[in-house]
Amino acid sequence: MSDQTPPKGTSKPQHHAAIREARLKAALKANMGRRKQQARARKKPENTGDNENKGQ
Repeated sequence: MSDQTPPKGTSKPQHHAAIREARLKAALKANMGRRKQQARARKKPENTGDNENKGQ
């Protein structure tokens, strides 16, 4: 009987591993979202008008 059933301690670390994996997946998704937003902000022209030469 002990050959067929896993020890009680093995199911708990697998559960913790699944929770950790889900947490890391969510953190990665949030990080990628921030990085994409930053990249889009860098692509946008900061100055839409020609204000540099206005006073000259």
